[in-house]
Amino acid sequence: MPKAPGSPRKKAVIAGPKPRVRKSAEKSPDLLERMQRAIVSSLEDDKAEEIVALDLAGRASFADRMVIATGLADRQIAAMATHLIEKLAELGVKRVQTEGAAGSDWVLVDAGDIVVHLFKAEARALYALEKMWGPDLDEPELDEPVIDEGG
Repeated sequence: MPKAPGSPRKKAVIAGPKPRVRKSAEKSPDLLERMQRAIVSSLEDDKAEEIVALDLAGRASFADRMVIATGLADRQIAAMATHLIEKLAELGVKRVQTEGAAGSDWVLVDAGDIVVHLFKAEARALYALEKMWGPDLDEPELDEPVIDEGG
């Protein structure tokens, strides 16, 4: 039987990329709920203020959930991030990424399907992530003008 023309590399290029499985499809909804409970519990134990959990499923490709909390000082925020990583490791969540943990107004903890933002109050007000990703953005404004193109 004759071989198809072309090298294995050319055949792979022609076939295109392999379909990628989204990370959240691999994790069960139960694990996602346990992760969120552990995150919120850890933040409450560390005296975080104004803890908000947002559901991003179907609205964002980078995560299914977002948790936002406020801390009073850089040290408190850094400690909250460290404790979150420890709690997630207990659940078996590996490779948790952090940004800004070396003392800033905003620390990001990326646990894959859940992203946690830890802010000082001023930075949280400035970035207003709740307004950007909150559920009220899905609802149409009642004050928006209605354009009638029917003539």
